[in-house]
Amino acid sequence: MNILFERFELPDELRKVIYNSPSVIIPTSKDQLFELIFGNEYTDKIEVLYDVNGKSVKEAEVIRCKNGAAVNYPEDYMRRRDPDCMRIGDDLPTDKPRFKDVYGYEFSELRRDTFRWLTRQELILVPFKSGGYDYGYDSLLVCPRNAAFFGFAMAQLQAFVDLRTVENFRPRAVVYAAPPFRHTHFGGKQVVVHCRYPESQLHEVFSYNLYPGPSAKKGIYSVLIDIGEQEGWVTAHASSARIITPYENEMVMMHEGASGGGKSELLQDVMRSTDGRVLLGVDLVSGEERYISMSDTCTIAPVTDDMAMCPPSIQDGSGKLCLTDGEDGWFVRVDGITSYGCEPQYERIAIHSREPLMFLNLQAVPRATCLPWEHTLDSDGKPCPNPRVIVPRRMIANVVNKPVEVDVRSFGVRMPPATVKEPTYGIMGLMQIVPPAIAWLWRLVAPRGFKNPSISGGSALASEGVGSYWPFATGKRVTQANLLLEQIVSCPNTRYVLIPNQHIGSYRVGFAAEWIAREYLARRGGVNMKMDRLSPARCALMGYALNEMKVDGQRISSRFLRPELQESLGETGYDKGADILYDFFGKVLEEYNLEEMDPTGRRIIECFHDRGSVEDYCEIIPLGLK
Repeated sequence: MNILFERFELPDELRKVIYNSPSVIIPTSKDQLFELIFGNEYTDKIEVLYDVNGKSVKEAEVIRCKNGAAVNYPEDYMRRRDPDCMRIGDDLPTDKPRFKDVYGYEFSELRRDTFRWLTRQELILVPFKSGGYDYGYDSLLVCPRNAAFFGFAMAQLQAFVDLRTVENFRPRAVVYAAPPFRHTHFGGKQVVVHCRYPESQLHEVFSYNLYPGPSAKKGIYSVLIDIGEQEGWVTAHASSARIITPYENEMVMMHEGASGGGKSELLQDVMRSTDGRVLLGVDLVSGEERYISMSDTCTIAPVTDDMAMCPPSIQDGSGKLCLTDGEDGWFVRVDGITSYGCEPQYERIAIHSREPLMFLNLQAVPRATCLPWEHTLDSDGKPCPNPRVIVPRRMIANVVNKPVEVDVRSFGVRMPPATVKEPTYGIMGLMQIVPPAIAWLWRLVAPRGFKNPSISGGSALASEGVGSYWPFATGKRVTQANLLLEQIVSCPNTRYVLIPNQHIGSYRVGFAAEWIAREYLARRGGVNMKMDRLSPARCALMGYALNEMKVDGQRISSRFLRPELQESLGETGYDKGADILYDFFGKVLEEYNLEEMDPTGRRIIECFHDRGSVEDYCEIIPLGLK
C-alpha cells in the first residue's frame, strides 16, 4: 500500500474500499495525473469504456494535444450539465428532491453497491481543497483509473494537494465517480447524489457521470454552500473584480445574477465598434443607434469568476463585504470564441499554455494544438453551445490573489424589449440604485430572464432562487434567505445596484449597460453620491433612478436611465411591465412565507405585498446615502 495513504484520516467504509482495490494511485503532481490519463507517453488517444450488463459502453474519448487533453462525449446530452441532476441521499432538512422519493428505495442500497463496484476497480485518489489553498477544506476524489481525465479536471478546478507536503489529511468532502450506474440505474441520465453527515463533518458527493459540470464544478459549490450553512456564511454566485480607472482610482465590484446575467461580462473589456466607439443601444422601433466615445477605459483585475467565498475569517470590520475566490481554476465557456481574435486573453492562454490544460467539447487532432474556436458538432450538425476550457486562475492577467472589500454589489437581469404595444418586464434603467432590502428581494427571486443561453425549455421568466445559487444548494431556501439577509445587514458600507442586459425598453443594448455602469461607478469610487442626484423609480422594485449620468464627459440620454421617457414605451407601457414583475415576484416570494423567516425578512416581504415605496424599504434597512 502506498505510504502516502497513511497520511489520510478516512471513514471506515472508504478505507475498506481502498484496502481491497486491486491498485490505488495517489498522484503527487498534476503532471503525473495528466500522464495517468493516457497510461504512457506514446498513447495519443483513449476511449473511456465500462462494462454495462455485459456490454462495453463508451463514456468519453480523450485526445492528447500539444496544449493539453481534449475530452469529447459521444452523446449530446453529456456535453452540458443537466439542471435536474441533484438528489439528496440523507434525511436532513432539504427542499431538493430526495433520492428515495424519486426512485422509490433508500440510497443506502445504491451507496453500498457503489462501494462494491469501486472496490473492484483500479483507483486514483486525488486530494484537493474545496475553496482554494488559503481558506479551503480538505477534500478527496475517488475515481476509476481509466477516468483519470476526470481526476485531472478536478485538480485543475480545485486546489490540488501534494500529499507529501501535509502530515494529516482529513477530508471534509469526498467525491465518488461511478459512471456505469448512469446506465444501470438512471436510464442514461446525469445524477449526482449528496449525503451530508454533520456529526462527522463529512459531505459525500456521488457522481454517476463523467461530465465535471454537476460534480467537480457545481458539486463542490454545493459542498461550500453546505459548509457555510453549518457555519453561518455564504458562498455567493458572483464574478468580481478590482476596477482601476485611468487615473488609478480603484473600486471592487461584485456582479451576481442568474445564469446569463452577465457574470462573465464583468471581467471583459468594453466592446467597441470598428471605429472605436461604444454602441450603447439600437432602438428596435426606429432603428436609431446611440453611441458614446470612450478614450480610456478601466483596467480589470479579476478576483472571482463564479464562486465568491465570504467566510467570517476574512471579514475585516470595515462594514463592507469581503470575499475571496472559491476556485483554483475557472470553467470558462468559449462558445463566444468563434474565430481568432474574439477573446485574446483566453485564446492566448489556451493556445500557448505553459502547462497541459483540459478542454471539453472541442475538436482535436492527436499531438496538434486544440483551438478554442473549433467547437465539437452536436448530432444536428450545429456547434455544441457548451465548449469549455479549464483555465488555472494564476494564468489570468492581473488576477487578485487576496481577499477584497466589495464597494458595489450589482445584480444582472436579462431583459426583453418593452414597448407600449408589447409591454414586458424590460423596464429596468441602465443602472438602478437600490436599498439593501430591495437588493435582498432580487436575490431571493433571481430571475433568469429573456432568452437565457444556458437554459433550454421553461418559461421566459423563471426563478433560480436565493442568490441565484439555489440550484446548487442542498438545504432549505429559507435558511439561505436568512443567511443572505444577515450578510447584507452586517455589511452596511457595501452598496447595491441593478443592471439590465439585452434590452432597456425598446433599445437593444447587449451587455453595454454593464460595461458603462462599471466605468461610471469606478470613476466615482462606487455608489458615492448625494440623494439629490437620485429620484425614486416609477416601480419601487427598481429603487432609485439617476437624474443624470456622465461617462468620460459624455451625457447618457435619460431614455436609458428612465425607460418610461421612451416614446415607444411611455408610462403606460412601463406600468404594465411593473405589474408583470410584481405578479412574478409575488408568486416566487410565497415560497419564503415560512415561520423560520427572519423577522426583518418578513417585514421586507410584507412591504412588497403592500406595494411599499422605495422610502418604505429604506426605513427597514437604510440606504446609507445622504
